[in-house]
Amino acid sequence: MKPVWIVDDDRSIRWVLEKTLSREQISFKSFASASEALAELDAGAEPPQVLVSDIRMPGRSGLDLLQQVKERFPDLPVIIMTAYSDLESAVAAFQGGAFEYLPKPFDVDQALELIRRAIDEGSRQSGSPEEVSLTPEILGQAPAMQELFRAIGRLSQSHATVLITGESGAGKELVARALHRHSPRADRAFIAINTAAIPKDLLESELFGHERGAFTGAAAQRRGRFEQADGGTLFLDEIGDMPAELQTRLLRVLSDGHYYRVGGHAPLKANVRIIAATHQNLEARVREGLFREDLFHRLNVIRIRLPSLRERPEDIPILARHFLQKSAQELGVETKRLSEGALRHLCGLDFPGNVRQLENLCHWLSVMAPGQTVELADLPPELRESSATPPATDWESGLALEVDRLLAATTGQLHEKLSQRFERILIARALASTGGRRIEAAQALGIGRNTITRKIQELKLDGGRLADEENAPG
Repeated sequence: MKPVWIVDDDRSIRWVLEKTLSREQISFKSFASASEALAELDAGAEPPQVLVSDIRMPGRSGLDLLQQVKERFPDLPVIIMTAYSDLESAVAAFQGGAFEYLPKPFDVDQALELIRRAIDEGSRQSGSPEEVSLTPEILGQAPAMQELFRAIGRLSQSHATVLITGESGAGKELVARALHRHSPRADRAFIAINTAAIPKDLLESELFGHERGAFTGAAAQRRGRFEQADGGTLFLDEIGDMPAELQTRLLRVLSDGHYYRVGGHAPLKANVRIIAATHQNLEARVREGLFREDLFHRLNVIRIRLPSLRERPEDIPILARHFLQKSAQELGVETKRLSEGALRHLCGLDFPGNVRQLENLCHWLSVMAPGQTVELADLPPELRESSATPPATDWESGLALEVDRLLAATTGQLHEKLSQRFERILIARALASTGGRRIEAAQALGIGRNTITRKIQELKLDGGRLADEENAPG
């Protein structure tokens, strides 16, 4: 496989990207300037599969390098790195044929995903077979996840539009990829785009492409994501953040199946399956006038809700084991394991960042935990001090011990027996506190008067007078 070229005068940036690509077993070659990279090409070197270049460097700029490379190798994907203050230059580069721009400071995972997308795009344009995705099937044993798997199975022969809802980090793109992988379009492209991550003045060109000369800086024709996904699946992530004018264009495409490149006059047929995702409440955004109702109904053909990690804590052990194995393989070290205490603690955490947060934690532990067995004390301080549930009180600890004792001694009906004992104590103490007045006891417990009367009879409680009921007004 041809290497990825990294061009940046900042040694630290080159080092971070080199380590990331090395960890993923992606070959690379680094250059400290655009002139060095061009000299390599002038010497007859084979072009890279992807070029990642900074935009501002001493001597020749990244824009110069982009122009030179595009003249020689029009299909070579080029990713331009830029500081936020260079946004205008990045826009010019993007419109001039760059595959994508990567703002600094960047997230390593974001950079890696972008490079992988560029590799896939380069493979398709060169006619090479697309690499088999290394993304694993979705992991989960919780009932909510089993229902999700059944939904993916039921949709396996469908071309229907799907809307995936769920919190950030829950794995919506993984679900979208699974839907594609198990669909009739599995042998064609899966193209993903985060509509919230691209400036709105670029999003139209990104989605639909543009013709040469369509605007200043459009030096070459550019294929949009709809065109790249032809015959396959287009995943529109964070669809709830799409600007209003783009919502109108997308609705038109979904309605009649045709679109135009920016600056183009010939209609192009959109032969793609749309899978959209959002962490927002689209119905609420429709009511607020922030999202078109007609577009919402076009997207909301089949809806799949992805549960948050705190809704399926029983999946934390299998996910943690998978991520620890994955991190160990990436780092070339022995896989670490979680002690029972550490795992029990993790299963009680909220995980607001969901599966992504757990994956990042496992990578941190693979690097930072001192021993092969990760103890509770090895967890990051902010996680050791937090928990989704408060520490057990004395009565909870006592109940836990009693449950353990009964589990060891009995074989059935434990739930019923303990429930009756719990209700008997609860109602008896409430009656005692109210002097036997059932209505007041029921109000204190938050149950109805008929319910407490029935429970007193079922549990054979002698307490509770009817005097307050007989003398109650009305």
